[in-house]
Amino acid sequence: MRLTPRSNEFYPLFIAFGAHLVEGAALLAELMTAEGDDRTRIGKRMREIEHDADETTHAIFSAANSTFITPFDREDIYRLASTLDDVMDEMEESVDLTVLYGLHRFPDEFGLVVDVLTQAADITASAMGRLRTMADLSEYWIEINRLENMADQYHRRLLTRLFSGEYDALTVLKIKDVAEALEAAADAFEKVANTVESIAVKES
Repeated sequence: MRLTPRSNEFYPLFIAFGAHLVEGAALLAELMTAEGDDRTRIGKRMREIEHDADETTHAIFSAANSTFITPFDREDIYRLASTLDDVMDEMEESVDLTVLYGLHRFPDEFGLVVDVLTQAADITASAMGRLRTMADLSEYWIEINRLENMADQYHRRLLTRLFSGEYDALTVLKIKDVAEALEAAADAFEKVANTVESIAVKES
């Protein structure tokens, strides 16, 4: 293995991952109102983005393994890349299950959680662009924490509605599966923010 004293390559990779998350969240939101062939297209595109995100994760790991000087702790680089990948995996699972289950009718709370994820993706992508300077990042992890709390509230409201008798048993199980993946995505966004906070504290 050749060790090279380079560190600048990490920042574009994290920025690229932020872009993957934004596009993935946008597709998830689009799926809420899509019909027919559009749903199939969205599912296919989401799998492509998830694959691109995996490639970016591998590139980050490879860079961490072959770079002598890293911009921050190597273990933090691994952890940040892994948590970003977890977000992407959960959003892809949400889309895939929605398409496979043929879900078309969603409770209002479903859309509210997706909106939270869209906001989280946008501000996470913005934060990835500020890793180089670590500037103004405290507002990022505070906002992500607020959004995650909102997602928890919507999730609880969604579960209450699911078991109200409004939906048949099979539909309840399908929607609950997707809802759990969405909740996991919100949790993963918070883990990314916690990792960034930890890095920022160390670097300060």
